Amino acid sequence: MRKDKAIAYILLIFIGGFIGLHRFYLGKVGTGILFLLTFGLFGFGWIYDLFTLGRQVDNYNYRLAYTKSHRI
Repeated sequence: MRKDKAIAYILLIFIGGFIGLHRFYLGKVGTGILFLLTFGLFGFGWIYDLFTLGRQVDNYNYRLAYTKSHRI
């Protein structure tokens, strides 16, 4: 299922960026747990994701489309 940038940013900024909810949303369970345990990598990871989250969502959607097209 495709992921939406707006939802990812809402999770990052308003709901749970410091606990990694946006990472779990993108299927990045390992880094989601890391964010959860370190409070967003002590804030530095949260700031990094603030600037790169759009690209992360694009990459997720691209990989999803690529794998679907190659299963046929």
